This record gives sequence, C-alpha cells and structure tokens, in this order.
Amino acid sequence: MNTAKPPYLTGHFTPIAEEVTATGLTVEGTLPPELTGRLLRNSHNPKPGITPTHWFKGSGMVHGIRLRDGRAEWYRNRWVHTPALDGAPYMTENGPDLTASAAGTHIIEHAGRLLALCEANLPFELDSELGTVGAYDFDGKLRTAMTAHPKEDPVTGELHFFASSPFPPYLTYHVADATGTLVHTAEVPGATASLKHDFALTRRHVVFIEGNVTFDPAEHSGIPYGWSDEQPSRIGVMPRGTDGHHHVRWYSIEPGNMLHVSNAYEDGQGRIVLEGPTVDREGFRLSWNWWTGAPGRGSEPVSRSYTRRWTIDVSAGTVDERIIDDLPVEFPTLNEDYLGTENRYQYAVAFPDENGLGGYGLVKYDRTTGARRIHQVGDARLPGEAVYVPAAGAANEDDGYLLTVVSDLKQDASQLLVLDATGLDRIATVHLPHRVTAGLHGSWIPDTPPHAS
Repeated sequence: MNTAKPPYLTGHFTPIAEEVTATGLTVEGTLPPELTGRLLRNSHNPKPGITPTHWFKGSGMVHGIRLRDGRAEWYRNRWVHTPALDGAPYMTENGPDLTASAAGTHIIEHAGRLLALCEANLPFELDSELGTVGAYDFDGKLRTAMTAHPKEDPVTGELHFFASSPFPPYLTYHVADATGTLVHTAEVPGATASLKHDFALTRRHVVFIEGNVTFDPAEHSGIPYGWSDEQPSRIGVMPRGTDGHHHVRWYSIEPGNMLHVSNAYEDGQGRIVLEGPTVDREGFRLSWNWWTGAPGRGSEPVSRSYTRRWTIDVSAGTVDERIIDDLPVEFPTLNEDYLGTENRYQYAVAFPDENGLGGYGLVKYDRTTGARRIHQVGDARLPGEAVYVPAAGAANEDDGYLLTVVSDLKQDASQLLVLDATGLDRIATVHLPHRVTAGLHGSWIPDTPPHAS
C-alpha cells in the first residue's frame, strides 16, 4: 500500500496546522512609508488529517500581513470557514452547492468587500481581520459561480467576471459597478465545456480563452476535467457593453491550455494582443499528475509553461501566435493601472524545467526591448506571486514595489520580500512567525485607494 503523501502536501506546500496571530514583526531594511495597507494571499491548506484528492480541493487559508508607516504590525492566517471546510459535499441530490467552496484560489477587494474566491462557487466575504462573514451573492443577483480571476477596470472601477460550467450555459458574463452592485449578466453564445480559468479585459473587448482541457466525467480526482485532442482551442472576442454577447466571435488557435492571462490590449492598428503562460499536452499531463499525486508527474506544479502571444486581427479574422520566451513561468502580474492597455513590463514566477533544471525566481519582462531580468531568491526558497504596488508619485510604469511571500525549506521559515520593481533589488524583508504554505494568488489592499483624492 502506498502511504506516501501527494506532492501538494509536502515541501513548500506542506499545510499549516493552526491559525496564528503575531504582532510587531521583525523588519530588515526599510519599508517604504507608502506601503500602508495589507498584503493578503490565499492558499490551499487542508485541515490536519485531511488528504484531498486534488491540490485545488484543499481548503482555503488566507494569510495577511499588515504594514503601516514603515512597520510590519501583524501577521495572521485564517481558514475560510465555508461548509466544505467541515466536509459538506459540492454535489448534492439537488445539484451543486455553490456555498460548499474550497475558497482557496484568490482574494480580492472590491467596493469595500474582501472576497475569497474559487471558480466553482460563490465568493466568500471576509472581515478586515480575515474572519469569515459568509457566502456573498451580490444581494441575491448572482446565481452562478464566480471566476477566481475577476478584472477590475482601472478607469471605471467596474468588476468584470464570469462563470464557466461543464453544462449549458457554458459561459455567463457578469459586471458589477464600482459600488459593488451587479448591473449586467448575459450568457455568452458559442462557448463549450472547455475549462475557462481566466480571461482578459481590454478597453473595448472582453477576451475568453478555451483550451484543450475540457469536462471529462471519467476523471475521478474530484476536478472533472482532462485534456482532449477533440476539444477545439479557441479565443472568443466580445465587444464590451450590454449587447456585446450578441457579437462574440471565436478564433481558432493552436492546441494548448492557459491558466493565467498576463494582459491584453488593442494595439495602434486595432489588433488585440493577448499574452500569458501556456502548456502543451505533455506540460498539462505532467502538471495535472502533480496536482492529483498520480504517477508520471513532473517535479513542479507547472511544467513546460511558456509565455505565448496571440495577435488577433479582428478585421481580417486572423491570429498570429508565437511563444515569446522559453523560461518556464507562471503567476503573471503587472502594474494593474495598465490592465487592458499596452504595458511595457510584466512579472512572473520562474520554475525549474521538466527535468528539474533551473531554479525559482521572480522574473521581470521588458516587452519593449525583449529583455528579462531574474531575481534569484536562493536555494530551497520558493517565491509566491509578485504583487505590484506603485510608489508614491510614480512617474514610470515600473516605479513601484513587488511584494512576494517566500517559503524557505532550509530555515523552515517564510519572509515577505519587498523588491524594487525597477531593478528587482531587495529593499526590505519582513520575517513571518512560521513558514507559510506556498499558495496561489493575492492582493495588496491599501488603506487609501490609489486613485482617491
């Protein structure tokens, strides 16, 4: 009998067994005073004694670090107390229970609400100290699940999001206004059961990505999806606006699968440029087997994940597609002020390749020159997604800071690193009270919104 733990419960991903609150954290270096707010980050962290059948089924635990006026005031971690945390099933005799959520993929703030997200469920609201308030359905208006990757328009403050389902309707698009009121819902025609984890927003369009990973009832990990050569790989382009779903157009692309979008925008010729890490069939197989603990897996949670660029000529109906970098990366981020418009800089986490060669690091891409810079974090140290925070009085796109939580296996510890986003030099290190489980996505929640007067 094989009693070995699956990879998502070992090493950097070993779950934390308790909730902790610590104050007066030790800081090395100098924290910039404009970093006044909270860094919140989500992770899959099953309770002791629980072995989920898939990495993504582990219960969500949110980690928070409070910075103010050059001090690190507190750290706390809290499970998101959903029905699933206590064992409630997602599927019931009455269909899916949208409140039985892992709530472990992302955490955002919109219209003053903190929402922990998992794409198969309703969001869960948390209070300012990470206590669970409960499932949130936009005052009864949201009757579908909600993607873990909504997009907040940096100009209007609207929150754009979608629900993807293995059954019709396969794709439903939603918009909440800047006050948090759900103002638009529409089914998107032509979609399939393909897994849609993320999407893109430009100034004029909503962009959906359908890859070769689709609903598979024979998959028994608890996440019923798998690679299919028969599933067409496509990009759907929909004009923004309340009647945009009447004009969606789908474009065929090469086989592959994308989890996370780097950005998308209209260029000077009106073409849509979309970028993000993608995997081929072998990359998906290695990654999925890691996520489920199956034989034949790679040594990392993502394998063969290379940044790809699509340039969509809407007028001609054509797509130019190319891999633009051969470094395995995931968790792309950018200065969110540039979301939906042409950005020069992007950031990502670098992973070893499928043979275990190369190390972990944070990558900065200069899309104008094609250059990349890597901040190496050190042996047996894994950085998390880098959250960009603009500096006070920033004049350039990369005038700011990158915040990342690092898991250090040798020291059995974690730190918050604050890097200069321009040169990736370390500015400050905040020592956390214990090693933090390597996680997924998070947000910087400033005390004063960046565009407030």
